[in-house]
Amino acid sequence: IQALMDQNVKSADEFDWLAQLRYYWKPPGTFTMRDGKPNPKAECHVSMVNATLLYGFEYLGNSDRLVITPLTDRCYRTLLGAFHLFYGGAPEGPAGTGKTESTKDLAKAVSVQCVVF
Repeated sequence: IQALMDQNVKSADEFDWLAQLRYYWKPPGTFTMRDGKPNPKAECHVSMVNATLLYGFEYLGNSDRLVITPLTDRCYRTLLGAFHLFYGGAPEGPAGTGKTESTKDLAKAVSVQCVVF
């Protein structure tokens, strides 16, 4: 929050705010599902930039969280955008740079199971 204040973010439409991982609780009938019908029950949305996913409500246990760096944030934006478009993601780069851990941490943030093999 301090970083947003330091960057003088004053509007919910500014990119620095939109680039944050945000959670919104949507009451029944407030958005349209993929089948074109209004949502029959309350849902939690996870949004980042212009991508939105439904929260998975998958219990993943009490585990450590990853330290968020600018590279991690960029990976989150890219992967969440791909998942929003029903694509997958395959981060690539040198060994030991946190690709697998970033992907697992994003899965934890949206509460969906992530299997690494």
